[in-house]
Amino acid sequence: MDCFQRLEALVDSAGADGIEEANALLRRFKDRSEKTARAIDEFMLDFKTLVFVVETGEEGFQKPIRKLARARLAKLKQLVNVPVVSLANP
Repeated sequence: MDCFQRLEALVDSAGADGIEEANALLRRFKDRSEKTARAIDEFMLDFKTLVFVVETGEEGFQKPIRKLARARLAKLKQLVNVPVVSLANP
C-alpha cells in the first residue's frame, strides 16, 4: 500500500492512533517546498479535527470534515507528485 492509500485509510478510520502514523508518513515530504509543508499542515489540522469529532461522537460533523480532509489530501498528493523542473538544464 502506498503512502497516500494508507493516509486515505487513516481518514476512513479516523482514530487517535492514526495521527502519529500520518505524521510519520508525511515526514518525508516536509522539506520539498514551503507550499508542500503548508499543505501537510492543512491536511493534518483537518485530520486532527476529524479524529476529535469521531472520538467525541459528533456524527453530524463527520461527513463534511472527512470530505474536507480528503480534499486536502488530494491537494497534497498533487503537490507531491508534480515533478520538479530543473532550471539548470533548460
